[in-house]
Amino acid sequence: MEIRVDDCVEKFIKELEENAVAKVLRSIDLLEKFGYELKLPHTKKIKRDLFELRIRGQQEVRIFYTFHKKGIVLLHGYIKKSQKIPNHELKVAVKRICLLT
Repeated sequence: MEIRVDDCVEKFIKELEENAVAKVLRSIDLLEKFGYELKLPHTKKIKRDLFELRIRGQQEVRIFYTFHKKGIVLLHGYIKKSQKIPNHELKVAVKRICLLT
């Protein structure tokens, strides 16, 4: 599946630690290769059309994405600091889904 990366996500990835960047890129490759078939621990469904790519390591990285027009759009990324998804991070991702349609 083709993956489109939002500019904000690209900037977010570039600002991560070097080893985290490598893990993120590997996870994105897995998502591109397996798409809908990729499951836990790599990805998790959050809402109807919203999923999170889960990257474990020293920095716990999460990237929200959605399936759109036979492809995948990476919407928003953040560094996980608590067990619950912060409302602000979720709202940003949902807002960007709305902009796709």
